[in-house]
Amino acid sequence: MRTDIRHHAGRNARTLPPPDDLDRQIAHALQLDGRAAFSHIAEVLGVSDQTVARRWAKLRAGRSMRVLGLTEPMVLGETVWLVRVSTTPDAAVPLAEALARRTDTAWVGLMAGGTEVSAVARSSTEWSREGGGEALLLRELPRTPRVLAVHAYCQLHQYFGGAKGLILKSGMLSPAQVAQLSPPEPVPPDEPVQLTADDHKLLTALAQDGRTPVPDLAAATGWSLSTVRRRMAELRATGTLYFDVDYGPHLFDQGLRAAVWLSVRPSELHATGQALAAHPEVAFACATTGPANVFLTVVCRDAAALYAYVTGPLARLPGVRDFETYPMVRSLKGPGPFVSGLH
Repeated sequence: MRTDIRHHAGRNARTLPPPDDLDRQIAHALQLDGRAAFSHIAEVLGVSDQTVARRWAKLRAGRSMRVLGLTEPMVLGETVWLVRVSTTPDAAVPLAEALARRTDTAWVGLMAGGTEVSAVARSSTEWSREGGGEALLLRELPRTPRVLAVHAYCQLHQYFGGAKGLILKSGMLSPAQVAQLSPPEPVPPDEPVQLTADDHKLLTALAQDGRTPVPDLAAATGWSLSTVRRRMAELRATGTLYFDVDYGPHLFDQGLRAAVWLSVRPSELHATGQALAAHPEVAFACATTGPANVFLTVVCRDAAALYAYVTGPLARLPGVRDFETYPMVRSLKGPGPFVSGLH
């Protein structure tokens, strides 16, 4: 599932017009390049500029889709932690809401019948100075009332996710269309990228809306239009900045999201991760520390489809020794900033 948009869309799906293939093609195009001009998308899709702009306005107004400009933690030298917090039943929702409002968290949700909170936390030198990052994991959570247990797993390697969103597996665009819409592949530098205070102003605006017009970005940063364009191009070229599409589950008939923890033989870890990255149901896959060494986010139509996946493609992987599956009960925050008033 996806963040606040998914939760909002789930509550209001009856009031939204049903999506069609053109909506899904636009979503695929924007997952490839979140700042692609509507005129370019229209040319590749064989429709008019006005049609793409009108469809985008409908999807955005209905909170079915938004584009987010996000940063890649590995390029910035940050550590990513997968956090699981067991609580008493009365404490789970308030804790999840508090975690969702933090700037150093993403993908906050409720699992295990609503008694376990899951989240992704990013730690850096800057966040540590502000009391985030490691403080969230090692100091604040264990001392929080009605928290029963805290488990944190360090992400070691990402097989699928980030700039490679699940929409890319939808097949809504042909290989030729994908080639026309795909920007150049980024080249991460050898050393972590150092961001300036003005960079943070730019990235904050893009995290709220990845398609923020250049004049508005110039106003937010105090830069000239040419400086904004140049700096965005630099950040994209290194992979520091990427664009993701946040969308409601009804757009692709994805009604169930589950967290899956795998135990994989070390000798087959990388091959298994690469195989998982190709599965259509896998929205995110990474290697982690801990008793289970692979974490997946699996998105399916319903429980029957999840069962078919774990007993089919997942069970057939030779390196998998054991796995645990936890359906997501409620999603409070996805990859972007928390938006209040939608839950």
